Amino acid sequence: MTRAVVFAYHNVGVRCLSVLLDAGVDIALVVTHHDAPGENIWFDSVERLAKRNDLPCITPDDPNTEALRHHIAALQPDFLFSFYYRNMLKAPLLGLPTRGALNLHGSLLPRYRGRVPVNWAIVHGETETGATLHYMTEKPDAGDIVAQTVVPILRDDLAIDVFNKVACAAELTLYRALPELIAGTAPRIPQDLAQGSYFGGRRPQDGRIDWTQSATTIHNLIRAVAPPYPGAFTELGGQTLRVLRSRVSDATSPAPHTRPAVFCDNRGCFVHCGGGGTLQLLNAELDGRSWQPAPGAQPIALD
Repeated sequence: MTRAVVFAYHNVGVRCLSVLLDAGVDIALVVTHHDAPGENIWFDSVERLAKRNDLPCITPDDPNTEALRHHIAALQPDFLFSFYYRNMLKAPLLGLPTRGALNLHGSLLPRYRGRVPVNWAIVHGETETGATLHYMTEKPDAGDIVAQTVVPILRDDLAIDVFNKVACAAELTLYRALPELIAGTAPRIPQDLAQGSYFGGRRPQDGRIDWTQSATTIHNLIRAVAPPYPGAFTELGGQTLRVLRSRVSDATSPAPHTRPAVFCDNRGCFVHCGGGGTLQLLNAELDGRSWQPAPGAQPIALD
């Protein structure tokens, strides 16, 4: 029987661990995270899935300790898998499994290596992304590719919509590749990192809207950080306006000669953006409360 040690978290961790269980892989150990205090936990729990299936499960702060390495070595795994586990696994751990250490990444590598690839892909206006199963090296997301699955990013998809597609793509990618991995016949396709890109994490303050940009660029930011992520925001009369959903109503209208402002009519609320184009604000909150000015109200300047 094939034996694996699994490092996993989040929805992708739950889906991919479920694939291994369904295939009858012997899960010798599950390593996951404690949920971070104050974090919006909108996703499924790997720890709960492990407990339902009577799998040994631990939540170390540091997965690269000598003690944990010795423990995993004693389990003699064939494979080590990482499914949206948040900590980097170092070379001593990656060298333990006899048949390889593999990661499931939420982009079409070598593009969008690194952190929060779904959000970055939307920020940059990509029309597709996906999931990649690849061998792990000490350099992040740089090892040989086993398989990929592509998903579309539609023009009004929010980050949660795309993340759910990527989670399904991750499950499909592992499901299709696992028989070949077990049989020892899976492909290994080297990455050309020069053809890709690497991005770091994002912070809540990165959601600040720059109204001098185009309507399309601002729309991409809004949907990339929409809830359950912290959201895009701006200042309005000394208060914080969070824009939760938008639509580009006209991508080609000229930039205004004056400071961008919100104006409302019987169709809704709109902004002529500094970089050109008109953005419709479909859902917004002003200091935490739903915000919708009355049609015909005076235009409100944006900071």
